[in-house]
Amino acid sequence: MRLLIAEDELSLAKALCTILEKNGYSAEMVHDGEAALEYLESGVYDGLILDVMMPKKDGFTVLKELRASGNRIPVLILTARSEVDDRWRDWTAVPTII
Repeated sequence: MRLLIAEDELSLAKALCTILEKNGYSAEMVHDGEAALEYLESGVYDGLILDVMMPKKDGFTVLKELRASGNRIPVLILTARSEVDDRWRDWTAVPTII
């Protein structure tokens, strides 16, 4: 299984990549939203691990553009946001996730 990790915190991205590879996954890393979209356009991935707060394009924008293009790749979203109101507002801003 080939996964793309879109995470701007380098140490976290490397840790995720290492853990996944030790468990038999193939993983590649990008560190901003624009690069994530470029990689997803040019490569074949089975899943995406997507950080919400990234430079250039945030994770919700990436997901919205990804779904608008017809890409239905499974996505696991990472976020440091903890307030219920923040999470709810973000999810309702991206109605095409489901």
